[in-house]
Amino acid sequence: MNICVIGCGYVGLVTGAVFADLGNEVIGVDIDQSRVDTLNTGGCPIHEPRLPELLERNRQEGRLKFTTSIHEAVSKSEIIFICVGTPPAEDGGTDLSEVEAAAIGIARAIQDYKIIVNKSTVPVGTGDFVQEVIERNGVTSTDFDVVCNPEFMREGQAVRDTLQPDRIVIGSSSEKAAKTVQLLYQALNTPCIITDTQSAELIKYASNAFLATKITFINAVANLCEETQADIREVVKGVGADSRIGHAFLGAGLGYGGSCFPKDVDALLHASRRLGAEMTILEAVRAENDSRVPRFVQRIIERLGTKSKLPLKGKTIGVLGLSFKPDTDDMREAKSIEICHALREAGARLRAYDPIATANARRIIGDEDIEYCKSPYEAAKGASGIIIVTEWREFIQLNLNRLKSEMMEPVIFDGRNIYSSEQVRDAGFEYFSIGKTSLKP
Repeated sequence: MNICVIGCGYVGLVTGAVFADLGNEVIGVDIDQSRVDTLNTGGCPIHEPRLPELLERNRQEGRLKFTTSIHEAVSKSEIIFICVGTPPAEDGGTDLSEVEAAAIGIARAIQDYKIIVNKSTVPVGTGDFVQEVIERNGVTSTDFDVVCNPEFMREGQAVRDTLQPDRIVIGSSSEKAAKTVQLLYQALNTPCIITDTQSAELIKYASNAFLATKITFINAVANLCEETQADIREVVKGVGADSRIGHAFLGAGLGYGGSCFPKDVDALLHASRRLGAEMTILEAVRAENDSRVPRFVQRIIERLGTKSKLPLKGKTIGVLGLSFKPDTDDMREAKSIEICHALREAGARLRAYDPIATANARRIIGDEDIEYCKSPYEAAKGASGIIIVTEWREFIQLNLNRLKSEMMEPVIFDGRNIYSSEQVRDAGFEYFSIGKTSLKP
């Protein structure tokens, strides 16, 4: 099929590359000319495993190209995917201005029947909104159908999640449009849920809010563990062994972040208030998640600080990991931002390292009282403590004896529980993890 993908960010690029790899002709559209030029000349503007190879193969084989002309792309395509940003609005809802702009552009280019697919995460009612915008711009309802086909990809595993999804959700009032979109996924041999548009829209928000709740619950249990002799890792083993619960998303840590969970929880909470079906559980989820970093920073101050207005003045702290999760350079809602700000406010000087995200982090976190290093060992030089913020695989395999030799004090604050007690104890570290009392050598 001939496909147009509007928006060449994480969702749009992965969606377009995978559909091209399945044999379709794909045109990606983006308003950023420099991004389009980069993509057409073999570059990849984001860090995502397997994506550069996928883009290059399909570009060379002529199935994938990019343009800034929405009119050209829409006029040549049967199916148009809207993959633009849906950031938080000032009132806590969802800003649909990019979706509206895409719908207007589509309307101006429609010359024959089109299927328009909302791939972006959008609130309930957005399908109707897109239809109204297109009709308002002179297109009759018989010339197009609107479908909701939410994505469930995780950054760092987006290509894998798109090629091997747990399920495919397609929502539309048109059986013809839903079946046509279903054909696109036929080669993946994945269970397909065909439903109404509103249910499909809500499935995505409900899924993310539930996962955020699961993360938040186990973090609250971890707080109890820290105040007792319980070990959160053992608790998770026992809880996760229940087939009704499972182990996924039971990793205690610094709380959820990234581009999806925070805004999707807020958007669902906003929608529930607006519709008079308030989900108070999400108020508690958000409050508990907001408490994770302050609690973590307080443990650092209690161990390394003094009783003064600047309790960490004169202390150097190494920060390992800046991106919001491993295998991405994405800094959106990264815990490192809040942690670095809080530690600098307490007077600390920071030495930070991330395998991929340093350039993005520098733009967001800045250079004040922070030095960006080229290795974990450089970040540890002269440090009174090391904090693990992102669980990059290379940190798990660090030479802890070498790390210790660079430090002023052998103290690790592990926000992701990447080490075993035996590892750090044998290396002579004092160890603070999530959901367990501190360990001294």
